[in-house]
Amino acid sequence: MLNFDAVIFDMDGVITKTAVVHSSAWKRMFDEYLSRRAERHGEAFREFTHASDYLTHVDGRPRYQGVAAFLKSRGINLPFGDPADDPQQETVCGLGNRKNQFFNQVLENDGVGLYDSTIKLIHTLLAQGVKIGVATSSKNCVRILKQAGITHLFATRVDGVVAAELGLNGKPEPDIFTLASSNLGVKPQRAIVVEDAVSGVQAGAKGNFALVIGVARENNARELHANGANVVVTDLSEMTVNEMNHLVGTRQ
Repeated sequence: MLNFDAVIFDMDGVITKTAVVHSSAWKRMFDEYLSRRAERHGEAFREFTHASDYLTHVDGRPRYQGVAAFLKSRGINLPFGDPADDPQQETVCGLGNRKNQFFNQVLENDGVGLYDSTIKLIHTLLAQGVKIGVATSSKNCVRILKQAGITHLFATRVDGVVAAELGLNGKPEPDIFTLASSNLGVKPQRAIVVEDAVSGVQAGAKGNFALVIGVARENNARELHANGANVVVTDLSEMTVNEMNHLVGTRQ
């Protein structure tokens, strides 16, 4: 008998190989903006970096929150604007929309890659009667899952669109995970969260879930452990249902 009833997966970097696409889209957008700004103000250009900027301020957060967090780190104040802002507008929303434009261009050209080990684990969990959900900050979730042909695997989807409609707090708050758990009819104490971002494992820990599994795609195992992951792997091929069950059991 299993000690848990549901597993809720983050999408980018856990299910789909879209985290690297996000990272490159963020870099392209911010480097273009920072370069123009530096030239306009006669300042030195400081590029947007993956380790110091993307992983620290942007990774896992809702799009506009990520823009605002990074700009704040650089001491840049821009009006928030409106989600309908043109991608060329110099607002938080405009920059976020510009990033999304770049992201969608790559998806259109290259398609969606999947982590086969994650898909295999999901199929194994489903075969044992475990409920599966996806919870992500991405507003592109529906399109990505559909393009990858895996929509049918998830009994619930709580994404950036749903979060905006319901006024949910983004990661590191646990709102999207607790709603996904509720939608599955499972208490957080009987559900597992699988995440690759620091803000995501923080959310899982805050939500008091049965187990928070960190997936260290970015050589960031230490950071994931320190911020709430109960166990960290580099790939879900290292995790079996029996191991998940044992880990949950030791925490009960």
